[in-house]
Amino acid sequence: MLDTNPLILVTGSSDGIGLETARTLAHNGATVLLHGRNLEKTALARKEVEAACSRSLPEPVLGDLSSLKSAVGIAAELQERGVFPDVLVNNAGVFCKERVLSVDGIEQTMAINHFGPFALTRALLTQTGQRLRRIINVSSIAHTRGQLDLADLRLVKRRFDGYGAYAASKLANVLYTVALAEKLQGKTTVNALHPGVVSTKLLREGFGSGGSDSLADGAATSVMLALDPQWEHTTGQYFASRRPAAVNPLAKDLAFCRAFFEETERIVDSVLASSRTS
Repeated sequence: MLDTNPLILVTGSSDGIGLETARTLAHNGATVLLHGRNLEKTALARKEVEAACSRSLPEPVLGDLSSLKSAVGIAAELQERGVFPDVLVNNAGVFCKERVLSVDGIEQTMAINHFGPFALTRALLTQTGQRLRRIINVSSIAHTRGQLDLADLRLVKRRFDGYGAYAASKLANVLYTVALAEKLQGKTTVNALHPGVVSTKLLREGFGSGGSDSLADGAATSVMLALDPQWEHTTGQYFASRRPAAVNPLAKDLAFCRAFFEETERIVDSVLASSRTS
């Protein structure tokens, strides 16, 4: 059972669904730690959430999840500050229309949506031990159409397609959820979700359309999984509209999920080792 005032880190919470998630969590009594890439924008988001909950919140944390070094640096900064989250909501995400490689040589959509959160989550688990109780990965219904090749998880070999890269990154979120849940054996729960079809910047720029769901709808399942005692022992599941939902068949293949996790970890370790020697 979580404390009545859990500390919750929400990545990508300077706008959109992430900001609404932070606002709703704070309104429900959580201490929310906001994250963003831009100092001014994230500071304004913090003020907005503080106004909504009528209390002060911790200093936000900045970091670029497209860089594995920066992602790990977020956890290092929190450790230096003595700030150890009880809950992590991996909300940050992008949709890239053109192929762009991250500083680590990973297709940008996959870098931000999967590899960065993987590195951040692993670092936080290492630093906090049993303190981190719940991990929530914001995926998408698009994961059901995603395809992944273990020989090309960086998405640098196959022909680029914006939707294909996005769907692959969202499938990665679900496969990662299944594999990590198995590794943690319920000591820390891990679940994934589809937030809905919300008119965010990602949806407008990536898909060229709006959505039928509100920001509140988009935040609801993340908030439920972060706070609701009903789900405190549920792990390795995928949710939509605040209930368990169907997944891509690959997520039911535990051998593939394990192999996917191991290949992700190999790539992350290789990149971080190179950054330490360069």
